[in-house]
Amino acid sequence: MQLATIIYQLAIACWLGGASLFTFVLTPIIFKAYSRDIAGGIVGVLFPGYFRWGLACGAIALICLLLTKGRRAFASGILLVVMLTIATVQTFIIEPKAAALKKEIPSFTTTPPDHPLRVQFRKLHGISAVANLTVIGAGACLVILSSLPARRKEDAPGETAAK
Repeated sequence: MQLATIIYQLAIACWLGGASLFTFVLTPIIFKAYSRDIAGGIVGVLFPGYFRWGLACGAIALICLLLTKGRRAFASGILLVVMLTIATVQTFIIEPKAAALKKEIPSFTTTPPDHPLRVQFRKLHGISAVANLTVIGAGACLVILSSLPARRKEDAPGETAAK
């Protein structure tokens, strides 16, 4: 049980850390260092692995959570299922559609922002960004939940402390 708890915490830390690093550090650096088209190409190549990493970490965390049945397991389980659902949609629906649209747009620099393909891409990108931030927020909640101290027996409802 102790090993499952440790692996659960590592999986959540790896998912949250990877998502945060990719979202808040690497992507902005790439877009600052390269033209929009080149940066979009680099990030586009990384996306499939990024989303699959989240799925793998989430699956491992869920399995470990089911094995431990520890404190706050119900709330953590719901958050994990929501995160995995979002990651699955991003991996198998949103990202492939966005990649296909990106291939049809010759250049984000020269194609007008109101072009129908750019409008579709922007919509998918917005949905993906909100989904990604939701996963990061839920992951932060999981870290907080797993770090809260266990309730003491005498603090449980209906229990009285012996004096």
